Amino acid sequence: MAMVVDLDFSGYSYSTTTTTTTTTSTEGEQGCNWNDWSPVVDWEALSGDQEDFHYLIDSMIDENVELHQVVRSVHEGYNSLSPDATMTDDETNSTEDSKGLRLIHLLMAAAEALTGVNKCRELARVILVRLKELVSPIDGTNMERLAAYFTESLEGLLDGTGGSGGGKKILGGGKEEHHHQTDVLAAFQLLQDMSPYVKFGHFTANQAIIEAVAHDRRVHIVDYDIMEGIQWASLMQALVSRKDGPPTPHLRITALSRGGSGRRSFCTVQETGRRLTAFAASIGQPFSFHQCRLDADETFKPSSLKLVRGEALVINCMLHLPHFSYRASDSIASFLSGSKTLNPRLITLVEEEMEPIVDNGFMGRFMDSLHHYSAVYDSLEAGFPMQGRCRTLVEQVFIGPRISNSLARIYQACGEGDTCSWATWLAAVGFRPMNLSFANHCQAKLLLGLYNDGYRVEELSNNKLVLGWKSRRLLSASIWSSQDSDL
Repeated sequence: MAMVVDLDFSGYSYSTTTTTTTTTSTEGEQGCNWNDWSPVVDWEALSGDQEDFHYLIDSMIDENVELHQVVRSVHEGYNSLSPDATMTDDETNSTEDSKGLRLIHLLMAAAEALTGVNKCRELARVILVRLKELVSPIDGTNMERLAAYFTESLEGLLDGTGGSGGGKKILGGGKEEHHHQTDVLAAFQLLQDMSPYVKFGHFTANQAIIEAVAHDRRVHIVDYDIMEGIQWASLMQALVSRKDGPPTPHLRITALSRGGSGRRSFCTVQETGRRLTAFAASIGQPFSFHQCRLDADETFKPSSLKLVRGEALVINCMLHLPHFSYRASDSIASFLSGSKTLNPRLITLVEEEMEPIVDNGFMGRFMDSLHHYSAVYDSLEAGFPMQGRCRTLVEQVFIGPRISNSLARIYQACGEGDTCSWATWLAAVGFRPMNLSFANHCQAKLLLGLYNDGYRVEELSNNKLVLGWKSRRLLSASIWSSQDSDL
């Protein structure tokens, strides 16, 4: 049974809907207290003309939706499976389990036929046709909907349309998809309310920023993928609500817009800037907003930024859900390496956590992706227990395209060793890890207390926190500085 938990943090109302509520004291074992450091999001103030944003979401939910049985977590022990494996009696305890295992076998067989030693494109196509008869991205169990997106992605690779390599968002079927802005806003809000994916990355990065610029009068943040800007509404609220210390600093945000995506990208970022400017004015936050266009191939030129002496420079790079996954690796590398020449005070990075794989070939990475996204689907089931438009919207807007482009990247990078994390890359090119504070770690634990018990937080290193679901690491947030920084 869903319930609404209303909390009051530092004078700001924050509401979240959870399916399973874990009782968490505001004062934790180690003295954790939300009021001391929690950035808080007020979406209704940010959404501008949409006076009742939640009405938009509620209108999309069917009143009478049947609950479906959650399929057994298929990602446990998946390494023991093979395309020609024979299912035992223990593996067929239910119809759902049996079909889920069969779908895994078929997906593995299709991937092997597409990329394995004994490639057979005709066999791959036959298997994919059969898979499309068995699954749907809208109806069915977790595994059936997940398999539908993997099937579509493999079909795109087979047809040569499963990724452009140039940074465009290409779905498995070869179509460049642009969702209506209303759908993106609704899916974003749903994902934020029903899982910690959004808040975990934003809150961890924001807390590190607040601590790094505590005594600065002017702060400049360069954001690689600003999306709807909700991260910065949270930061503004935290800055203006500080009870002591120096006056609220002037905040300047420069958002990157895609030169190769045409006017649509520029206008979308521009609209985000207008909302943030209005929100800043409503709470008394000194603020200015700028855009910086990337080149047509999405490369970043540091000289294109407008820098002001005396500003504390922060680089923000979000590469996780719900931020889009169609940014080319070369573009991300260009942004991060170019940022180092600017000697930033702080670099905040949030990315998906993929497991180390001994076999870095396509099949090893394919199975790890299947394992990863099955955990994502399992975790979302805890927050979206019903089959309905809400869950479908989140999957169509964010998860489906991410699966497609993830497979496209590992397919194109097969044999090239393009599998390390961006945190590892930052360390390799000379960025210095910065220690995460106790307050940041404590904040993450308190946040997860608002959601299902299956979520966990892990301190992987002194500068990195990891969000996990059960035994699987899902995404990480880390903070860095350039070697010459005085932080």
